[in-house]
Amino acid sequence: MSIQEKLNQRTFKNSYQKLALNLIYTSGNLQSFLKTGFKRENLTIQQYNILRILRGCLPNPLSTLQIRERMMDKMSDTSRIVDRLVLKELVTKNINNTDNRLVDVAITDKGLEKLELLDNTEDHIAEFFSAVSPEEAELISAMLDKLHK
Repeated sequence: MSIQEKLNQRTFKNSYQKLALNLIYTSGNLQSFLKTGFKRENLTIQQYNILRILRGCLPNPLSTLQIRERMMDKMSDTSRIVDRLVLKELVTKNINNTDNRLVDVAITDKGLEKLELLDNTEDHIAEFFSAVSPEEAELISAMLDKLHK
């Protein structure tokens, strides 16, 4: 179904407005889809993002500042999210050995196990995008990369 039909809107001011509304609409649908999968594992999208970031830099820990720089949602309160992950025993926090002002965050074995469970959820992402081929997905991704500044 087209974005015009979804939004019950006949015309758009221009192609850029149509694209913007389409991205917002699709992003909302994708976030809702992902939240459902993460909710089963008692995680938020931001918590999942932090766990993935930490897994990607194993065996090294990252400071909360480094995590914030790598987060998809730059407005997230990284320190609070990390604290929630500590309570769930998915990450550890320790004072940095060389700079007492920094806190090192590392993923735990329990955090890695949780990500392994969620890797199956990533297979569900393919279900969300099933209307496009892998080649089309690459093309769309490359086009979206042009918008990153």
